[in-house]
Amino acid sequence: SESAVSHQLRALRAMRLVRYRKVGRQVFYSLLDRHVLELYNAVAEHLDEAD
Repeated sequence: SESAVSHQLRALRAMRLVRYRKVGRQVFYSLLDRHVLELYNAVAEHLDEAD
């Protein structure tokens, strides 16, 4: 649900993993550090290999 996503994004902001910016009423999130994306990609690749 939208509420659950909002809660998770708030937690990621608190952990300083994402940043956000507002444009009008819209909020855009992005990863704060490219190393987080590299870690995510490594995990996703590992999970693909396991199948």
